[in-house]
Amino acid sequence: MSKPFHLQPLLDLSNMRLDEAARQLGKLIAGEQEADQRLELLTQYRDEYQTRFLTAAGNGLAPDAWRNYQHFLARLDEAIEQARSLVTTSQQRTALGQRNWLDKRGKVKAFDTLAQRHQARVTYAEGRQEQKQADEHTSRRYGLVTEDE
Repeated sequence: MSKPFHLQPLLDLSNMRLDEAARQLGKLIAGEQEADQRLELLTQYRDEYQTRFLTAAGNGLAPDAWRNYQHFLARLDEAIEQARSLVTTSQQRTALGQRNWLDKRGKVKAFDTLAQRHQARVTYAEGRQEQKQADEHTSRRYGLVTEDE
């Protein structure tokens, strides 16, 4: 019977942590994509509204309408700045999540390497034991071993 890998619980735990880090990274990436899309939509809407304003201004605008356009454009600019800030924060969180995932993956690889080395040693030892038994059996069969040995 082969010897168990004594660090198997740590390998299993590391794999679980890697899976969790991968799930978390997926959520972070999705959040970053949503923030990017939100920023893009706001920017497009602001550009469209700016075009409407310029068209209306070219046709002549009352002072109240002019103020309304300017006020709304200012509000859109504020929303765009907030969205940019969210994108930056989201990118930073995603980068941290990637580093965390890479760290967890490195630990799993290290434990996996140890497990493979352990298995190779066990296989080698079992092979030597089997060879020794086969040699003894062959020696006994052909009378090469005396009872003294």
